[in-house]
Amino acid sequence: MARIAGVNIPTGKRVVIGLQYIHGIGAAKAKEICAKVGIADERRVNQLTDAEVLQIREAIDRDYLVEGDLRREVSMNIKRLMDLGCYRGLRHRRSLPVRGQRTHTNARTRKGKAKPIAGKKK
Repeated sequence: MARIAGVNIPTGKRVVIGLQYIHGIGAAKAKEICAKVGIADERRVNQLTDAEVLQIREAIDRDYLVEGDLRREVSMNIKRLMDLGCYRGLRHRRSLPVRGQRTHTNARTRKGKAKPIAGKKK
């Protein structure tokens, strides 16, 4: 099992799919990394040599912000908005949708389970 950026990459999967298990790497970046290192898209993780795994690891460390560093940066950006007191920061603080979605009926993912209001029954 290859370990890249603190994440265990599943051995049976193709390299392009396995790299997507790392937070911050999607399909496009995974293909880009494979092209840089010179690994064919059809190769599986268990077919990689230690040198190739090392090349992938170095390419990711050098060129991309992933896992803990990325999570830290995103949380710092949200904290900055909240400290500024701007509209987006207030929406984050109240756990409401940030990007203009309606909240009268939907937004259950962000608001949580519906809370019943007393006195509504007949």
